[in-house]
Amino acid sequence: MISQPSADRRASANAGPPAAAPLNCRQALTLGPRLLLTSGWPWRSLGYLACGGAVVFLVMAAAMNGLIYVDTLPDYAQLMVVVVLAAALGMPVAAAERLRLRLVDTECVGNPHVAPDAPGLKAWLWLRIGEAATWREFSYAIALTAVLPLIDFGGVLLVGSVVILIAAPFLEPFVDLGPLIVFGYWHISTPLDRVVVVLVGLVLLPAAGYLVTALAAGRAAFVRLLLAPRESEVVARVQELTRSRIRLADAFEAERKRIERDLHDGAQQRLVGLIMTLGIVEHGLVEERSDRAVLVAKARREAEGVLADLRELIRGIHPQLLTDRGVPAAVAEIADRSPVPVHVDITLAERLVSAVETVAYFAVKEALTNVVKHSGARTAWVTGRREGDRLVLCVGDDGVGGARPEDGRGLQGLADRVAVVGGRLKLLSPSGGPTELVVELPWRTPDSA
Repeated sequence: MISQPSADRRASANAGPPAAAPLNCRQALTLGPRLLLTSGWPWRSLGYLACGGAVVFLVMAAAMNGLIYVDTLPDYAQLMVVVVLAAALGMPVAAAERLRLRLVDTECVGNPHVAPDAPGLKAWLWLRIGEAATWREFSYAIALTAVLPLIDFGGVLLVGSVVILIAAPFLEPFVDLGPLIVFGYWHISTPLDRVVVVLVGLVLLPAAGYLVTALAAGRAAFVRLLLAPRESEVVARVQELTRSRIRLADAFEAERKRIERDLHDGAQQRLVGLIMTLGIVEHGLVEERSDRAVLVAKARREAEGVLADLRELIRGIHPQLLTDRGVPAAVAEIADRSPVPVHVDITLAERLVSAVETVAYFAVKEALTNVVKHSGARTAWVTGRREGDRLVLCVGDDGVGGARPEDGRGLQGLADRVAVVGGRLKLLSPSGGPTELVVELPWRTPDSA
């Protein structure tokens, strides 16, 4: 016996996915009347307009407090003081408005300002004066005291009037409100008049909810227009973050080179001298059949092992061959030391910048390490060409394939390293092989002028 789905299940299956919840009051206006008026968006819009009036009151109080001391100045001087006050209040008011916007817009508005490169008040002031965002915030501070209060107080007054229409007939027996006059001439005196007034208020309440939400949506759009980061500012910030990341990578790479140089010229040379000294002592004791000769020979072999480990460590930090001869020679050295035969074909007419060379070298090294550990390949290959303004490296093998970035084989870390200089990684690894890892790197970084 085959069971049939119930009518409720069929209905839910045919209903399709539920509609996405609105992210702001503008999207909420597209909902049906029942959904909008039973949601929290009209209340959030009313709260947004009401606290907007509070912000206007605080700004006006601060401005008037500053003008008390300059009322004896000439008119032009007072105008200059007003401009300075608006400029001084623009940034904190804008920050408060961006925060307050979350009442009617769940999408966070970022800070359009960038951090100064140099410390100190002077650098900060010069940067802020030159930013377009500062002058947009100044314009908003002017609008906040001249135009926006009409929207804020108008919306609050509208809802307040409707609430009074509904509540006043019920409060009159308990509170002496005086004669109730509606629309300028309608005197509310009989119970029928009170019922009619309440019905009028209830009819106007949905319209007031729509209108308040629309006013809040318009005000929020105006805030985003002036106080949100522009696309050009976002692009500039991304570019600055990219340059900053490259500078950090360059500083890290310079430190790696310094450590490699210190180990190569310091500890390694001292170990070589120690091995030579032990070799001389061992040669002098070659005729002896004593424990001293055995211990010296053992100490020499241990020192040679430490030297080999140190050279491998130096090569892992930053190989000297990469600094001296570039990527093709350094990759050829990796291939020579690989237990899997590797064919190298890298043709570069000129040297890359240091940061890109380092990323290219370690990308190939990590890829070949994965070939040895995970692929089960018999052969591998590395190719490299310049294509336009990019270096394209390909590391392939004839192994089992099936590699994925989330397998924990270092591919995600490799992708992060490549992304530092603005490169990208592409992995082609069908089950059964072959596997190809394509690394694309910029020929020049933004800071390599």
